[in-house]
Amino acid sequence: MPLFGNTFSPKKTPPRKSASLSNLHNLDRSTREVELGLDYGTPTMNLAGQSLKFENGLWIAETGISGGVDRREAQRLRRRNQQLEEENNLLRLKVDILLDMLSETTAESHLMEKELDELKSVSRRRK
Repeated sequence: MPLFGNTFSPKKTPPRKSASLSNLHNLDRSTREVELGLDYGTPTMNLAGQSLKFENGLWIAETGISGGVDRREAQRLRRRNQQLEEENNLLRLKVDILLDMLSETTAESHLMEKELDELKSVSRRRK
């Protein structure tokens, strides 16, 4: 017999409570959608008078809206924008090349002027 009583005497744990008290988890998906209104449809928003809807990961303008940009027109504008950006990059490259050529020519002309001045001073000394 132990001195202070039985040291190992675990108490019974109380029974677990139900995780959910509602019976909604027993319903199938279609019944839950009807009962709870879980069928939201596609998300839509209105920006500056243009209605947009979210489909397949993209915001798409709804057709038939006045003032809205047609999908084909938007694609055409994107292509034109890309062409203009490429042309702009090409023109920037040309400007950089021309500036390099100008600086090289300027440096060469300064060297030639310096040589010419030296030759003039040498020819004056000989006279």
